Amino acid sequence: MLCVIEGLLSTEEAGQVRHRLRGGQWQDGRSTAGALAQQVKSNQQLAPADPLAQQLGEQILARLGQHALFTSAALPEKIYPPRFNRYANGGRYGTHVDGAMMVLPGSGELLRSDLSATLFLSPADEYEGGELIIETEFGAQQVKLNAGDLVLYPSSSLHQVAAVTRGERVAAFFWVQSMVRDAAQRSLLFDLDQSIQALAGKLGVDDAEVLRLNGVYHNLLRGWGL
Repeated sequence: MLCVIEGLLSTEEAGQVRHRLRGGQWQDGRSTAGALAQQVKSNQQLAPADPLAQQLGEQILARLGQHALFTSAALPEKIYPPRFNRYANGGRYGTHVDGAMMVLPGSGELLRSDLSATLFLSPADEYEGGELIIETEFGAQQVKLNAGDLVLYPSSSLHQVAAVTRGERVAAFFWVQSMVRDAAQRSLLFDLDQSIQALAGKLGVDDAEVLRLNGVYHNLLRGWGL
């Protein structure tokens, strides 16, 4: 399932983050890539331990925790702290798949990457190229969103970032371990939850059928979760 979450940050908030990132200590992005990915990766990143990256990442995590659509789609159990990257002057990231297991900074716990996320920070009209191209069961999907919008997609997907031929593309990215490991089950729960929310808005939260469906949702989550 590919899910676009519009306006996670407002345009102004995304601009403020971008402004602060201009003073960051950018490094060669290949330093954090595996042996195969190093051969197709050409970008810059902030080091995970960079204080600026940590502060901005905490702000994004706080916003995610308040966002109902993100919670519904991801059912997050663990989130890898957001990182930041920049593409310019032909920078790109060729076709790759994200690592399956990651060590969470600070805790040493393992995170299984069920979902990958990209939060676009640069206005789409300020750079050319830079599309996030995700291989799905319906073919390759090109994603280029407005500043402040986020896309969530399975970490198992082959994906790439097209070369940026004008301007620069700045983004945050992170991974999620979901309470529901199976992607098909997670997608069904998302559709069911969204339908319940829509029906509750029309019929009221105390409607008998809304309550029945809400019970079905939670019993499925109880059976499929963790």
